[in-house]
Amino acid sequence: MNSYMTKRTLHVSIWAMLLCSALHAQTMTLEEAIFEARGHSVQALAARNEFISAYWAYRSYEASRLPSFVLYGNLMNFNRSLNLLQNYETGEMVYSGTYNLQNSLGLAVNQAVTWTGGTLTLYSDLSRIDQFKNVGSLTWYAQPVTLSYNQPLFAYNRYKWDKLIEPKAYRKSKRVYLETMEDVSINASSAFFDLMLAQLRQETARANYEDSAVMREIARTRLSLGSVTRDEFLQLEMRMLTDSIQINETSVMVREAQMRLNSLLGYDEKAEVQPVFREVLPDLLLDYDRVLELSLENSSFPLQNEINILEARSAVAKAKADRGISMSFNARFGLSNTAPELQGVYRRPLNQEVAGLSFSIPIFDWGLGRGRVQKAQAAESVVEARAQQDENDFRRRVFSEVAQFNSQRGQCQVSARAADISAERYSLVQERFRDGSVTVTELVNARQEKDNAQVQYVTDIGNYWQSYLSLRKLTLYDFLKDRPLDIDTQELLGE
Repeated sequence: MNSYMTKRTLHVSIWAMLLCSALHAQTMTLEEAIFEARGHSVQALAARNEFISAYWAYRSYEASRLPSFVLYGNLMNFNRSLNLLQNYETGEMVYSGTYNLQNSLGLAVNQAVTWTGGTLTLYSDLSRIDQFKNVGSLTWYAQPVTLSYNQPLFAYNRYKWDKLIEPKAYRKSKRVYLETMEDVSINASSAFFDLMLAQLRQETARANYEDSAVMREIARTRLSLGSVTRDEFLQLEMRMLTDSIQINETSVMVREAQMRLNSLLGYDEKAEVQPVFREVLPDLLLDYDRVLELSLENSSFPLQNEINILEARSAVAKAKADRGISMSFNARFGLSNTAPELQGVYRRPLNQEVAGLSFSIPIFDWGLGRGRVQKAQAAESVVEARAQQDENDFRRRVFSEVAQFNSQRGQCQVSARAADISAERYSLVQERFRDGSVTVTELVNARQEKDNAQVQYVTDIGNYWQSYLSLRKLTLYDFLKDRPLDIDTQELLGE
């Protein structure tokens, strides 16, 4: 008997036990369960929202690199008060009255210069002062066009480090979303097979109870004939009691497994699902080198290591910049004018050039700056060493996952054959028990082997798909369709 016919025979026996449940439940394949879980589970919803948050954070970062337009002003600033002033000729302090109205309005364009860390600003503004004291006067002041530039020297350049880190963080968020959705698939697969096993155990307990009842009647007849001892008859009585307890216990297990699966699927807790067995496993053998290459290329793991190292180096750069000379260059070039009438401020404006250098040099800080640098460098070394160790562990994990998956299909074939043999052997032992050629102990042992083999087969099938889905998460690659996993960003955003 080939492996395919063995599986067909085994599936017929399993589904015969589960037929009663299937009549009152919604049948569902593993693929359908995964699809429903990815669409309705709380974990999937949280993953989508986290990705959307990361998407808009990246959009905000990109917007920060573009020119920003700012309309600024100071309107209806009325001031009628006394101010303490000093007479520069006599040095006398006197109070002088102020009575004016000030208005100003301007438009500025700001642009951050990524690789230098400076800020370039182009602006134009207009001011008006109405003096109400004594006779009263009106003064206009305008800067038609002015270009200013501020450049920190020897300072920490946040723009440069953000340019290195933020794109990687966004790419990582996309991969984390895909990995989380694969976690949803893994959880759905686990709940799916847990329910299948619970239902199998329940129907097995019911079938065993009925078999025990039949065998007990046969044993009663054989007891009167002297071919069965009283001890063996009582052993069957005990087996019936145990089977009745198993029916109650497995009913609770089925309900718990059903509620767990319903929760993942977004179903009402009273809904009933009948898992459908996939008969033929895909003939898939994976190569470790290729899986490792896909893992390092597609998963979030290498990006997270790169981000950790960049953040550590950024912290070192900041610590070094903060401990040394603080210097800033400022320059402003443009046109300006003042006049008593609006038109006059734009006639023959005057050039204005302002430039200067400000600095701050720490003389003695008791080693505070040096300590911060040493601390940041030590943290950087730890991060780099941990990244290397994590990569070694990751490679071992990939090797283990590939080895387990490649051996699991063979394990399924072996357990399928074992389940088929144990079922056939149990049928033969039943017939021999009716003829009186085997003992009750042999009958019970054969039944136990049959039950264990069926459970082991379903468990191995579940482990096969769990292993496959784990490799999909590690590589973000669909090996059955031979294509990488991807997301439709616009669909997630609802655009």
